[in-house]
Amino acid sequence: MPVLKIAAALGTLFGALTILSGGRALFAGVDMGAVVPFVLWFNFLAGFVYVTAGVGLWLGRGWAFWLAGGLALATALVALAFAAQVLTGHPYEPRTIGALALRLAVWLWITHVARALIRPVN
Repeated sequence: MPVLKIAAALGTLFGALTILSGGRALFAGVDMGAVVPFVLWFNFLAGFVYVTAGVGLWLGRGWAFWLAGGLALATALVALAFAAQVLTGHPYEPRTIGALALRLAVWLWITHVARALIRPVN
């Protein structure tokens, strides 16, 4: 399977799992520990964008490169805001650090693949 299709499938699957996990925490009352609300909401809403980006990448659409890059940037900004929360003593779930790092790494890799393999729309 070509690497762009792998990246697209990963983004789409990651999005679906993110929607499921976030939806369970937000709407089904599943206790996820000391979550930081803005991180939880960002991740849940971003899951829909992950799926959109994944489909766009699967179809080889140039806009999907920009969407993937935007997801990486937005995730980095949320991670910085989360770090500020942690450093000011707010309660947090330690696994959030790893989850944000994983999300950022995934979207940076997907953006790199998209940049290399599809022509971005200017």
